[in-house]
Amino acid sequence: MPRKPFVPGAALVVAAALAAGLTACTGGSSADDETGDAKSGGTASSSPAAEPGRYQTLPEACGLPARGTLRGMLPGGGQQLSRAEAKKIYAGQADITYDTDRRVGCRWTRETTAGTRHLSLDIQRVVSYDAAVSDDDKAQGIYDSKELAAQIPPGGTGSPSPATPSPSATKGEGKGEGATTNSSTGKKGQAASGSPSGTSAPGTDPSADPSADPSAAPTTDPSADLSDSTAPRVLDDLGDAAFLNDKLVTADSGVHRDVTVVFRTSNVIVTLTYDQWSTDKTMLPDSQELQDKARSLAGELSESLSE
Repeated sequence: MPRKPFVPGAALVVAAALAAGLTACTGGSSADDETGDAKSGGTASSSPAAEPGRYQTLPEACGLPARGTLRGMLPGGGQQLSRAEAKKIYAGQADITYDTDRRVGCRWTRETTAGTRHLSLDIQRVVSYDAAVSDDDKAQGIYDSKELAAQIPPGGTGSPSPATPSPSATKGEGKGEGATTNSSTGKKGQAASGSPSGTSAPGTDPSADPSADPSAAPTTDPSADLSDSTAPRVLDDLGDAAFLNDKLVTADSGVHRDVTVVFRTSNVIVTLTYDQWSTDKTMLPDSQELQDKARSLAGELSESLSE
């Protein structure tokens, strides 16, 4: 029986069908890619990413305060420093951080026979990883949590302290202490002078102070020896948002007052802590002096970050 001849047309039909199938697959893939790009582009156009913060890097923290500012905040009570001692104290000690573009800090300490003063600086650059939330808004949220934790009264309560120590406040140091000015200033190095209620805790007899008992537990009284102008409060003239906190703590080893200023400028949050320790619990560190110096440094830092 003779074999049927091979028909080339059938092969051509099969080849054409295969080619059409491949073209359809390729076209479908290309369409999907275009759809994906258009979708991401459409999303970006309908919900644009929030603005980034002003700051992309941070300065070196230990080099921010001026040397004169540090000398005023870390007095020696008449004790002279050698060149090497001054260099070590005023150079500060940098905090160890893993990313200096996200967080930096520095600490300074000066010990005297009357007590010790500490100054610490923490600068945090906030970055929001949510495209719908700006860096500034994220930083404001962190700042708000700090203000809430510090239990700062709402804005408008209390008048802000001057950014720099006023001449009247400086002259008042010593006058408020009366006959005890010379001896106490020598021990305290300006810290105990100018207290509105003298050098003893307000309304108490130092000899009857329960904290004088070595077994007494540490106590914290944020309102002790504070007037309306020095009470914890919101600051309206520093950065985009700011507050000041003031706490007096009495412990077995002595007494210390901690003044903290926190302010936000764009996506950077600065926390400045300034405290004075004294082994004599009848001599309270002066709130006005510590606050004025902390406010002055905070203003200096705000200007430096704005440059």
